[in-house]
Amino acid sequence: MKASIVRILLLGACLFAGAIYPAYAADPRGVSANGGTVGIVSGGVEGTYVRIAADLAAVLDDGDALRVLPMLGKGSVQNLKDIVLLKGIDVGIVQSDVLAYAKRERLLPNLDRRVKYITKLYNEEMHILAAPDVTRIEDLAGRKVNFDVQGSGTHMTASLVFDILGIKVEPQGNDQSLALEKLRRGEIAAMAYVAGKPTRLFRDLKAGDGLHFLSIPMSAALLDTYLPSRLTSADYEGLIKPGEQVDTVAVGAVMAVYGWERDLERHRKVARFVDAFFGRFDEFLKPPRHPKWKEVNLAADVPGWTRFEPAEQWLRQGAEGRTAMKELQPATLVSSPVPR
Repeated sequence: MKASIVRILLLGACLFAGAIYPAYAADPRGVSANGGTVGIVSGGVEGTYVRIAADLAAVLDDGDALRVLPMLGKGSVQNLKDIVLLKGIDVGIVQSDVLAYAKRERLLPNLDRRVKYITKLYNEEMHILAAPDVTRIEDLAGRKVNFDVQGSGTHMTASLVFDILGIKVEPQGNDQSLALEKLRRGEIAAMAYVAGKPTRLFRDLKAGDGLHFLSIPMSAALLDTYLPSRLTSADYEGLIKPGEQVDTVAVGAVMAVYGWERDLERHRKVARFVDAFFGRFDEFLKPPRHPKWKEVNLAADVPGWTRFEPAEQWLRQGAEGRTAMKELQPATLVSSPVPR
């Protein structure tokens, strides 16, 4: 009887182990395929983040050695949480102001240790698209303005900007595509959208649609956090006349990463991603890659953030190499024999 019970328990243990043991572990090809996989969470389907992530996959994929898996995300605040909490996500694209926001709101503990950055990417502009009867941003007081879904970078930035401006609106939490339809139907007065210009969501809009961008008045309080920027006809020829411009603000996008310990395989895997990204960066500057890559300065610091150690080391070695080349060049020119 006892032997039967033991056999039943052993059989159950084997079945349980089979249920929880990853299928790829039984297949050497699965182990190899997962060894170089880096998950990167981006943004919504209409945003710039997802196109940047797609470029990363297209340029950096190298078989089993390195494979970048882009994933749709819900914006900066949720992306930050996903980097810290979700399995399979190593890297995420977020707004530079999200770390300070998360600390202020006490969203997650020990963020300085758990989240770092690889590089600052580019600046994203705040777009405020309004209905025909709205002529100034002040006219939105007391009216419905879409701030994007809760947890998105746009929702965070729009809340901060309107608060700084002292304009109280009725925030709405629709995704951007739905918000645009509601704006067309007159159900909301305006929609806010933080994205790298030109964003595809507004690309096909025409002046005849009656919708237009609102200028954001600059102030010292606003410029303490954000950068001045503008939208022009070169960005949205259907909405802005040649020679005209719409003043707005911009916020930096950051390639954030989980701060894995150096002796872990996940750290080594992301370090390989960093090496490939920095080493092949020139390929991102060529067509058909997104034009925002041309704004990236790999060495730019991000205030309030700590750079991921492999990225810091790569930049330091690159700077030392360039310095060494400059120091050696004059001596090489003098000592080299004159060719005959």
